[in-house]
Amino acid sequence: MTTQRLPRPVLQRLAAFARIQVVLLLLMPLPLLADPGDVVKQFPTPGRCPTGLTFHGKSLWLADRRTDLLYRIDPADGHVVESLPAPGYQIEGLTSDGELLWVLDADEKKALRLDPKTGIAEKTIQVRCSSPQGLAFDGKHLWVADVKRHRLYQISAEDGTTILELPSPAAEPYGLTYDGKYLWVSERTEDMIYMVSPKTGDVIVALPSPSKFPRGLAFDGQCLWNVDYQSDTLYQIKPRDTAAFARSDGKKETLEFVHQVRNYGPGELVSLDVYLAVPRDLPAQTLLGPLVFSPEPDEFVTDQWDQKLAHYHFDNVAAGRFITVSWEAKVELFKVRHFLFPEKVGTLSEIPKEIRDRYLSDGSKYWINDPYIRRTVRDVVGDEKNCYGIARKLFEHVTRKMHYELTGGWNVAPTVLKRGSGSCSEYSFVFISLCRAAGLPARYVGSVVIRGDDASTDNGVFHRWPEVYLPNYGWVPLDPSSGRGVFEYPARKAAVIGYRDNRYLITTIGGGGSEQLQWEYNSNATWRSKGPCRVETERFGEWSPLPD
Repeated sequence: MTTQRLPRPVLQRLAAFARIQVVLLLLMPLPLLADPGDVVKQFPTPGRCPTGLTFHGKSLWLADRRTDLLYRIDPADGHVVESLPAPGYQIEGLTSDGELLWVLDADEKKALRLDPKTGIAEKTIQVRCSSPQGLAFDGKHLWVADVKRHRLYQISAEDGTTILELPSPAAEPYGLTYDGKYLWVSERTEDMIYMVSPKTGDVIVALPSPSKFPRGLAFDGQCLWNVDYQSDTLYQIKPRDTAAFARSDGKKETLEFVHQVRNYGPGELVSLDVYLAVPRDLPAQTLLGPLVFSPEPDEFVTDQWDQKLAHYHFDNVAAGRFITVSWEAKVELFKVRHFLFPEKVGTLSEIPKEIRDRYLSDGSKYWINDPYIRRTVRDVVGDEKNCYGIARKLFEHVTRKMHYELTGGWNVAPTVLKRGSGSCSEYSFVFISLCRAAGLPARYVGSVVIRGDDASTDNGVFHRWPEVYLPNYGWVPLDPSSGRGVFEYPARKAAVIGYRDNRYLITTIGGGGSEQLQWEYNSNATWRSKGPCRVETERFGEWSPLPD
């Protein structure tokens, strides 16, 4: 086939792009320690309305719905090698089956198998969905997304018959590609690129997209490519690296945490002990200076979970007396995203002995040997050996089985699981119990939360969630009660697995009850009384944003 000669204005535009590309290549810093999702290189697109993208042979192929052309692009420098007319007027997806191209015509709702050497469509099949976008080939079948119905379809390359239907990761899926094991989906409302299980539709990894309207996706054997409709740019993206997590969006705040004890009498508190958990530097938070205590504590102690505590002791607290203790912290809070690739996570046998010894023990809220807990673990986990697989299966079970409800008190794990509802603490007890019964170490963390505005009050609500120990990753958060346990799309569920937003200051890390905090977090008070006493406690956190 003779390469099509482009009109003079298009040639001038391409020449201008070539000059820009030379400058970009000269100015572009070489990636050193890139995180997953980092851009390796980028090029401007030859047209202003880029849509479908695929890797075929040694070249990128890009569709543009304004010029109605398919461009073959050199991935080394971004220059256009050739172009040919598109076999339709609304091309929204491209993929390669290793021999020929497949082209999605969204207007005609059909996929065409196109020979790029001749420009001839060798085969046409109907795509039976309402608003098709994206196209991928998994070695045997095609995949297409439906934007209106928020679905992903695996369809026959023979006649378009639907083989499998899965939920879209989020509301508007636009681009698809397949890396040999996972399906990758670009989504415009969240500006994310998701790695999705082609068997279940579960989102495994989420990467921020390079720009604001990610469309076509391609995989070149090592890296992802994404074309963005808003920036008119092609991006090569590193999908994997050795980095276990990345943090971003630092936010500086002052938090005053206050614990008050009020003795309304008429009797006397013979003794009162108050313990304040002392926060520490963690991946999701950095203390910007030492805590300021008011008053100064009597001593600092450490419980059996290595949690540091400020201890206050008071004698003879008479009726009508109010005791107030507090600390103030200046902190920077971060969004933290773990990149959990299941094949990189080890098995139970790879967990260090000291972790197993400490975080597989039972507790009065867990009841890990309860027959109902044991039977649930057997039914849910089966013969799964991978630690990520164990955690994910148990997480899915808890989120299916339970809904969020404050019923009062913290009941034991079997009772909560049978009831099917619980608070964030009860969710944590259930999940930790199941994990420990399965042989997977688990613990909880407790926090004070920014409630909406950066200047806000967390008036005793607070939040607790579990963490699991994954070989090669360490401690990773999973929060089954987040958003009150309601997940509209798979991406929302994945956002609470290995991800933490920048509105939590973690004060407490615990594996169970302790002598000082008991089963509380953030703080706790214990007392001995003489005569009838009505004792009330109040705890709250007051947030104020720090100036930049």
